[in-house]
Amino acid sequence: MTSNMMPETVADSAVAGVWSADAPEVYHELTPRGLALRRFRRNRLAVFGAVVITTMAVLSLLAPLIAPYDPLRPDVRAFGKPPSLAHLFGTDGAGRDVLTRLLYGGRVSLSVGLVAVTIYVTIGTILGVIAGFFRGKVDALIMRVTDLFLSFPTLIMIIAIVPIVGPSIVNIMLIIGLLGWPPVARLVRGQVLSLRERDFVLASRGLGASPARIIAREIMPNVSGPLLVIASFGVADAIITEAGLSLLGLGIRPPEASWGQMLTISTELAVVAAKPWMWIAPASCIALAVLSINFIGDGLRDALDPRGATTGRR
Repeated sequence: MTSNMMPETVADSAVAGVWSADAPEVYHELTPRGLALRRFRRNRLAVFGAVVITTMAVLSLLAPLIAPYDPLRPDVRAFGKPPSLAHLFGTDGAGRDVLTRLLYGGRVSLSVGLVAVTIYVTIGTILGVIAGFFRGKVDALIMRVTDLFLSFPTLIMIIAIVPIVGPSIVNIMLIIGLLGWPPVARLVRGQVLSLRERDFVLASRGLGASPARIIAREIMPNVSGPLLVIASFGVADAIITEAGLSLLGLGIRPPEASWGQMLTISTELAVVAAKPWMWIAPASCIALAVLSINFIGDGLRDALDPRGATTGRR
């Protein structure tokens, strides 16, 4: 390669966005966000998970437009029919189309995960930032409350509270959200305690920046990475929790559909043995959604790892 070709090669690499040994400086000129996105796209399992969960979400949102049948209306002529051209995934014990109920059930199961995680990540982040940044008595008080919540098994508390407030999708979202924040608070507090002593934070404080500005401009951008990872895994946990509550009879009430509720009505031995399509479909959706979200979480963790970001290719 001649010397006069080097600038063109480097420029071409920069435009194409492809790392090469001939232009290592191009790789390191990427912003942290661009570098993390590139590393995520190189993780095939993470990309697969993102495609799968996005497809599930889109199909669930479009359920009223693409679902072939009414998800609540029984059909006495189609009780427990196996998969066919008329019913691709068969029908359940009430003659309702399984595919249709899967599409509508995805709206419930996925929304429970997203809303519940949003609630407890917000609560945990606020408390963790306050405790880690201001320290002192405020930190001690918040951490003692956090320890109190952590001393009780979350699932046991959910099972105890749901019968009191009533099993509905809103109540399940709120209960999971209001009980899931302690691990997030501890994680954020640890991150903030480390960040508040960094030079860039001390410099902002020395220039007279207010605590709110320091938190918003200096602290939160550096905490967002770990938060994104823990939130992704939390969505999978919330989906499993909703399915478990449904199996215990504490989830969505029939005839409303969720993947966990569909699995619950298929647990009778006669159904499990003679009509496997009734439980295979919702169980597969739960497993595929949780697996895909875990792939996304692993990909985010690797992409946001600063040690990997400073070493080039892995």
